[in-house]
This record gives sequence, structure tokens and C-alpha cells, in this order.
Amino acid sequence: MSLKRTKIVDIFDASLVGQQVCVKGWVRTRRGNKNVQFVALNDGSTIKNIQIVVDLAKFSEEELKPITTGSSLCVEGLLVESQGKGQTCEVQAEKIEIYGTADPESYPLQKKGHTMEFLRDIAHLRPRTNTFGAVFRIRHNMAIAIHKFFHEKGFFYFHTPLITASDCEGAGQMFQVTTMNLYDLKKDENGSIRYDGDFFGKQASLTVSGQLEGELAATALGAIYTFGPTFRAENSNTPRHLAEFWMIEPEVAFNDITDNMDLAEEFIKYCVKWALDNCYDDVKFLNDMFDKELIERLEGVLKQDFVRLTYTEGIKILEEAVAGGHKFEFPVYWGVDLASEHERFLVEEHFKRPVILTDYPKEIKAFYMKQNEDGKTVRAMDVLFPKIGEIIGGSEREESYDKLVKRIEELNIPMKDMWWYLDTRKFGTVPHSGFGLGFERLLLFVTGMANIRDVIPFPRTPNNAEF
Repeated sequence: MSLKRTKIVDIFDASLVGQQVCVKGWVRTRRGNKNVQFVALNDGSTIKNIQIVVDLAKFSEEELKPITTGSSLCVEGLLVESQGKGQTCEVQAEKIEIYGTADPESYPLQKKGHTMEFLRDIAHLRPRTNTFGAVFRIRHNMAIAIHKFFHEKGFFYFHTPLITASDCEGAGQMFQVTTMNLYDLKKDENGSIRYDGDFFGKQASLTVSGQLEGELAATALGAIYTFGPTFRAENSNTPRHLAEFWMIEPEVAFNDITDNMDLAEEFIKYCVKWALDNCYDDVKFLNDMFDKELIERLEGVLKQDFVRLTYTEGIKILEEAVAGGHKFEFPVYWGVDLASEHERFLVEEHFKRPVILTDYPKEIKAFYMKQNEDGKTVRAMDVLFPKIGEIIGGSEREESYDKLVKRIEELNIPMKDMWWYLDTRKFGTVPHSGFGLGFERLLLFVTGMANIRDVIPFPRTPNNAEF
């Protein structure tokens, strides 16, 4: 009877030493001399490799020849304590089956350093590297942490549509969804495209946010969260933007802006603590290889309360910095939409901890945010993090029907498809608040990676929809 496979993450259990084991995985490296060979095997379950010791008295050179970097093996043998440095135990091979070979001439992941740009070109293979194995295990763990946090707080996971006829942010940067023949579009007498023959009978797009539908759910279920893909047709080739990314959007009835800030801070600390408690090996690897301050920065977030600051106070600090000789690429004045460099100055240089900025000018924020008594600002909040800038954006929502309609009219937002959203303000309206966290922005912070394209398996960016 063949042995049952043990995952490599479980093979380091001291109670298994002295037993016959079966491990399966892909070869990272093979080295040795004419008497003994050492094969580093990894199966993706952990950053750690298990060392396979191959006694050349038991295996011929011909049998071992196909065992090259990238090939896949099944190995049975005795698990023993290791004599070498860097590992606690190793497998003395007694039986080796080669599942698949990898030609050294064509397999691109040989044992040498690869640039992130090169690895993006082979995104179908990059999960096999130590770096991306670590990143994607952390990504999984962060998804688990998010569901666990909200479930334990009594929130309901609510699935909002990916295809929508409404533009939540009013930005218009949406991907259209159609079944029409793009080479033969039917138009009316004004030259506008006719959608009556299209699948949905109207213009439809991929969603930029599930927030508006989330508000409907919150005004029935009390506290909900969404967690799913969102899409922005924004032509931004930056290390912080993707055309397809994942968003977490809690929405809570009866919460005001202060409750919203409390929830955001508790949530993000929970996720960071989860990463340190459950992914330490992977985080430590990324800390050592890419960002020597990663663990210190993660631990720092847990130790300190976030600063809470109004936009007006933030602008004053930035203006004082400019007066003192600090140079920003973009200008600073009351009313400007803060750039990442401004946000990071407040977090990294002035306060040296995360900042929650509130009460932004209404002109630079979305139509649904609750207006303050001053008539100039809204109850918005952005959570700003070191190295990232804005990681969370949210607000207390405008619950007054009349004020919301007036704001919509001021901004000339076409609301013919939004009657259902206004109904929440007509029938039993309540104060409510929520925020959006870009999942990949959270992952950038937790992994220390520099480019958002390196924390999602297959990045979608301008001129790139490979794999």
C-alpha cells in the first residue's frame, strides 16, 4: 500500500521524525557530489522547502538526470533529523517518481534573481517563486481574516451585482457590457447609440463599487459587507492602480462618522494582527528579501492609536511644511484633492503613524456624503497609511432625501436609473455610514511589495489582459 502524502507545511512536525513519509512537489534546486545529491522540494503549502537526500548508491545518474529545477516529484523515504544548517529535518529518499520534467533550456525560473517586470510577463509561472508563493498565501489569509472579522461582529456578507446601470462614483470611467455588434451599432436620429436591442435593453457596465446596493442591504439587515471584484476604466499606469481589483465595503445602519472611524481602525488592525499571527514565515521572508522595515511597520500599526485630523488641519500642517522649505511636486491649498505625497508626509514624517483625515471639501467628494453644517465640507474620512497613502475611503451618508436630491441636481448626475437608491431616503431613512477598502492596497501594506500588480495573480492594466 502506498504511503499517504504529507504536505510540506506539516512535515516539520517533530512527531513524524523516524517515520516513513511521502512528499510531493516541485524541485527548487538540486546540488551535490558523486556520492550524495540534495534536492530542495516545495509544494506551495509553505515558504519552506524540504530537503530530499538522495544516496547515489541507491539511484543511478540516469534516473536522476530529469530532476531539474521546475520538475515535479513524488518522494517516499525516511524522515530524519537534519545534520545540515537551515532545516530541522530531511527525507532520505528510498523511492522517487518523476511526474513531470522541466527543460532547463526553456523553463524560465532557474535559480537566479528575476526582476518583478520579468515575472509579470510570466504571471502564469510566477506563483512558483518563493516571493509570489508568500504573497498569495498572505492574500488568502487576508481574505479569511476579513470574513472572520465581520462574521464575528454580526455583519452579513451581501453579494452586490457586478453588472450595473448606475455609476456609484459619478466618474464615468466604466467598462461597458454589451452583446451588440460593435461594427454595426444602431443609432437614433440624434446619433446616440440605441440600446433597446442590447441584452439588458439599456446601457450597462461593470461595477465600480457595490456601495449603493450595500446601503439598501444595510437599511434592512443592519450591518453588511461586500467583498468582490470592482472595475475602473481609468487609464492609469501607476504602481497603485489596477483596472480590476477587489473591494471590501461595510455599510452600517445607525452608525455616524465616529462609529465609522472606530470600525475602520479596528478592522485594519485585526487584519494586520492576523497576518503577523498566521503568516509570520511568509511575512518574515518578504521582510528579509524586500523591505527590512516591514515587520516593524506592521507591529507599529498595532501599538498606536490612529491620529484623527480634519482636512483643514491637515492642509494647515502641509502649508506650514511648504513655508518651512519642504518641496512637494503638487501644490497645497484648501480645496485641493490631496496627492499621495501629501498623505504620506502627514503619516510618515509629521505624525509617524496612520492618520484618519475627515471633513473634506464637498467639491472633491462623492454626491452621497453627508454635508456638514458649514455648507462647505462633508463627513468623509480617509485612512492614510505609511508607504501607501489612502488605504480606506468612507463617509457618513446623506440620509436626507431633499439634501441628496439637491446635491444630485447640482452635479447634473443622471438619476433615471437611481430611483431605487432614493427610495431608501423616502421610506424609513436612517443615519448610516460605510467605507471601502481596496483589498490590493491592504496587501501592498502587509506584504511590503512596491507595485500593486504584484499582489494580484493576474493584473489587469491598460494594454494588458494576458492570461
